Amino acid sequence: MKACFMGLGYIGLPTAVIAAKHGIQVTGVDINPKVVEMTNQGRLHIVEPGIAEMLQEVVTTGMLVASTKPEVCDAYFIVVPTPFKGDHEPDISYVEAATRAIIPFLKKGDLYIIESTSPIGTTEMMAQLIFGERPELRDEIYIAYCPERILPGNVIYELVHNDRVIGGLTPQSTEKAVHFYSQFVQGTLHKTDCRTAEMCKLTENSSRDVQIAFANELSLICDRAGINVWELIELANKHPRVNILQPGCGVGGHCIAVDPYFLTAAFPKESRLITTARECNNFKPLWCAERIKSSVLEFELKNNRKPVVALMGLAFKPNIDDLRESPAKQIACAVRDLNLGAERLFVEPNIEAYPSLPLTPYTEAFERADIVVYLTAHTPFRDLPRIAPSKVLLDFCGVLR
Repeated sequence: MKACFMGLGYIGLPTAVIAAKHGIQVTGVDINPKVVEMTNQGRLHIVEPGIAEMLQEVVTTGMLVASTKPEVCDAYFIVVPTPFKGDHEPDISYVEAATRAIIPFLKKGDLYIIESTSPIGTTEMMAQLIFGERPELRDEIYIAYCPERILPGNVIYELVHNDRVIGGLTPQSTEKAVHFYSQFVQGTLHKTDCRTAEMCKLTENSSRDVQIAFANELSLICDRAGINVWELIELANKHPRVNILQPGCGVGGHCIAVDPYFLTAAFPKESRLITTARECNNFKPLWCAERIKSSVLEFELKNNRKPVVALMGLAFKPNIDDLRESPAKQIACAVRDLNLGAERLFVEPNIEAYPSLPLTPYTEAFERADIVVYLTAHTPFRDLPRIAPSKVLLDFCGVLR
């Protein structure tokens, strides 16, 4: 079988590599020529443990070839971003563009699968698009939806071992998709229809968002009450039926921070709890920025000078380079724009540079700073002193717990 993966980002590239590793001839397509060039050289353009050696292997053996254009294959996978517009309306234009690009290459018996997180009904909408352009393919190709369920930083393991939900446009499409994924997925493949599979992905991430919102709201209450929220949650979780998540400086990434809007936009009256959770998690970065501002003013009053502030971490979660929807980056930019007069140092050990935020090595930033603000719990930060009497330590992500 020959498979075409439309999109070589944080999900598409690892999935393409895993498929190629398991004997599937893969064409990886991306609109970014630099991504295509790096992939064909066997070089990663993302940070993800364990994938670099695999990429080099499948490129060297010719099992994975990257291109800016699709070609004739047996299976096509849409693995492109699905952001939201300014009014939090889901934007499926990338899914549509990728689908239009492969329509000329489709033939009888082919498999078409959307992996991109999508609003309910997207698979059916793309099917109508395909059949509108190629009516002779109706009932002749297999169409399904299969969302990814992976954790950045552990993608290689989870792509193989996690269960998958596979929803076909028809039962025959479901079976065809299950057959493909069974070539490299060791987890259970759960069969359903495409609308349920779409809803399942949105449900999973909305559930996580609501749970994180509870933890973040607890952190606000505990700060006001003078209680250590980390100790509180640890003690509360001793209850056999309580499992509170850890708070942070917000919620980021392209899934949990985005997917709930797909439900609130389509079902505004019914999604009141989900909407409130989104509001809570969106408020947390603003609250963190205000706490930093207050700490700067307090330091200045106490020491009669402006402090040096180190903002530690820009990625949305530990040990990755992904800054999409990152609350840490939002906080860093907000503090950068405050008229404080304090010197600000920005730290992100997983990237080489970032526009408008000049980066400083984390050890240097810690040594120079009067106020150290932990925004992302990167592993290297845990090697820094946890007690520094001469510094103000603000921990919004649990590095010091």
